Formats: sequence, C-alpha cells, structure tokens
Amino acid sequence: MRARPQIPAEIEEYRDQRWRREATRQVETAPDAERFIEQIGFAACLTDSRRPGPSLYVAVCGRRDAVLPRHVQKDPEASLTWVLKDEIVGRGKVYYAKLARGTTMFLAPRMIPYFHAVWGVRRSEEKRRLSRNARAIVHVLRKEWEMSTADLRDESGVKDRQAFTRGIDELQAAMIVVPSAVFYQPKFTYIWTLGVGRFPEALLRRVNRETALREIARCFLAGAGMTIPGEMARVTGLPRPEAGRGNRALVAEGYAIMPASGVYQLAASRALQEAGFSANGGRPPAE
Repeated sequence: MRARPQIPAEIEEYRDQRWRREATRQVETAPDAERFIEQIGFAACLTDSRRPGPSLYVAVCGRRDAVLPRHVQKDPEASLTWVLKDEIVGRGKVYYAKLARGTTMFLAPRMIPYFHAVWGVRRSEEKRRLSRNARAIVHVLRKEWEMSTADLRDESGVKDRQAFTRGIDELQAAMIVVPSAVFYQPKFTYIWTLGVGRFPEALLRRVNRETALREIARCFLAGAGMTIPGEMARVTGLPRPEAGRGNRALVAEGYAIMPASGVYQLAASRALQEAGFSANGGRPPAE
C-alpha cells in the first residue's frame, strides 16, 4: 500500500500564518473574522484540526491542534465562534450558508462567482434541478424577500420540519437562499432571504466552470501552500477529478508545481509572495 504524502513542517508553519493558527493572530471580533475570510477566500465555520482547511473555530483558538470538545455549549472558544458567526450573518459582508456536502462555509465576495459557477442553480434551471418543496419555499421568498423559519414554513406549505429543513438546505447548497439574521428571543429562529439580494453582482456574474475550478484551486493553494491527494476536494466539496483539473491548470500557468502525483505546491516565487515576504527577505510587521 502506497504511503500517504505528509505535509512538510515548513508547509504547516506557512498554514499556521495564513490560517491564523497562531496565538498572536487569533480572531476575536466580527470585523477581524471578516478580514480573515477576505484574506483566505473561504473558510469552514466549526471544523477543527481533524479536518483540513481554514476554519473560523481554529482561527479563534489560534492553535494548530484545536479540537472541538464533546460539550461545545460549555466551551468558550466554540461559543465565541458561534457568536461571531451570528454577527457575521447579520452584518452581511461575507457569504455564509450550508454549501457542498452540507458544510457551513464563509465565502469572501470575490470567491462567490466561482463557487456559484460550480454549485449554483440558475432560475432557468430550478424546475429541473430543485425539489417541489425547495421551489415552494423560494417562491414565497421571492414575494416576501425575508421571513423567519416558522413563517416561511407556514407560507410555503412545507409544514413538516424535516422536509422544510431539507428544502432550505437544498436552496443553500444551490446558492439561492442564505440566512440574514439569527434571533434567540422570544425563541431561536433564522431569518432567510435571497442570496442575490445581498450579493447581486457576484451571483449574477457569469463564469465558466473551468475558470471556476482554477480559481478555487488557486485560492486554496494560496492559503495552504501545498495540497496532497484528496485534500482540496475534501475542503471544497469538489469531486476529486475536478479538483485535479483546477490544480493542473495552475501548473500549466506556472503558479504551481507538481512534485509528485496528486501533490501540488506553490511555485517558489508565488510561495514567497503569498507568505508576505518582502524583497529583502524579511517579513512585514504583524497586523
């Protein structure tokens, strides 16, 4: 059995800096979290060190080995991540939804067109690609624009909780509906709205699939420094053949090199640039 490639120590250190896995660069506020998401391009919300890729929770912890405890409600770092997520949703400056494979992710506005080109469902395709329940929910939202979970369930006629949740998840994965606010009093509820209302230019921009695969690959590699077989697919939700096509496009343009089969690494000049090294070899001062 072939041994799985390992991430070299220098790449882990590069990721520490880029993914805020350092105690001196922890995320503590919503504006700081938004800057982190904008810099890195996309990030998961509550994944930990057991899953690859950038994560808001890991950035809040500020350490490489962060692991979610069993009882997250009592964990201060998990609680802060959840509070920041709610604030980010309300501020509406970065995209947040449950996307590919049911993973909740944040997207910087610049990355929305590329994710939408791969996973988005355009209005002309909805009848063919969306379930009846999902179409009923989005039909109501197009008339009312924003609604709470309970009101939307009643108005859409999808009154079964599980069926409604599946419909909302389907619409989030299709990049049609996003949460716009979270309330805890008098009871917990999300407010749902159309994604195009918050990010009209990004969601209406046309991008072909090959360009989208390349730019998603570029975004991940810029933050990761290197990717081993299956890693980018696991982080982004892309099928492995498509993740490979995106990475090979970066090799073709000289942005990346392929030192081994399925292993892609930033070209040396790009690695220095992405890491923030100055021309004389020194690092810029910390933020």
